[in-house]
Amino acid sequence: MSRKYQGLIILNTKAHEGSIDELVTSISKEIEAEGAKLEHITQLGRRNFAYTSNHLEAGHYVNYEFKGAPDTIKRIQSRLRLNDHVHLQHYQRVS
Repeated sequence: MSRKYQGLIILNTKAHEGSIDELVTSISKEIEAEGAKLEHITQLGRRNFAYTSNHLEAGHYVNYEFKGAPDTIKRIQSRLRLNDHVHLQHYQRVS
């Protein structure tokens, strides 16, 4: 059973030497490696945080829309938790 999800991922670009597009593409490949099928990627740009979080003042926001099984979210979260460029991730099911 495939469900539609939306994931907001905030990237830490402070220590990244390449382009933002390369980083967004690498994250999308990691999501697809866990069995999700990406439908749409929206880059929302760099935004300042309301308060300093883990010594960061801003992050690059990216919205991923994808389909996957219900257990896909846990696998994606576990995998992206190991990535140093992912600062924060939030997922929700879209009806």
